[in-house]
Amino acid sequence: MSAQTKGRIRHVALSVEDPWETAEFYKDALGLQEVTELDGPLAEGVFLTDGVVNLAILKFKTDEASQGTGKDYVGIHHIGFWVDDVVEQGKIVRGTGAEWIMGDPSNPDGYEVKHLDLSGIIFDIAAHGWAGSQKDPGEAENVVHPNPQRRLAKFDERRAVAKAKLEARKAKVPVETAAAAE
Repeated sequence: MSAQTKGRIRHVALSVEDPWETAEFYKDALGLQEVTELDGPLAEGVFLTDGVVNLAILKFKTDEASQGTGKDYVGIHHIGFWVDDVVEQGKIVRGTGAEWIMGDPSNPDGYEVKHLDLSGIIFDIAAHGWAGSQKDPGEAENVVHPNPQRRLAKFDERRAVAKAKLEARKAKVPVETAAAAE
């Protein structure tokens, strides 16, 4: 094995009941930017970014798709590390006790090669970043993963309902509480 390289935390995935409502909250409360929407075989959801880290807000479709947490689990599902060499780093993490659970560990262009750490927490490693993430911000050799800013028309109604719920919730916050928060 080669020398260990530094993994960069560039992805956090949340498992939630309503990805669009949760995304509206983070966009409004913390100013995150929407990157894209997903309707994949495992989950549907919304991806946000702060410009460096990608936040995936997901609703898993089945218990199997959830990779052991259950489709109704709510919380942090996994974290992702952007690494220089996904094959070599995979050998290192498995050699230190991680258990491989998903993704092709021999693919040098590997994306979300998932493992369980020593406590059973899911993490993944990737050869490239996630939408809206940056590998080494401020460095001359920084790599920026593109931000496709893609929305799926099939989720228009869910997006509108989520935005309306957030606005209704904000309208109920007493003025003195809102002012104190500023």
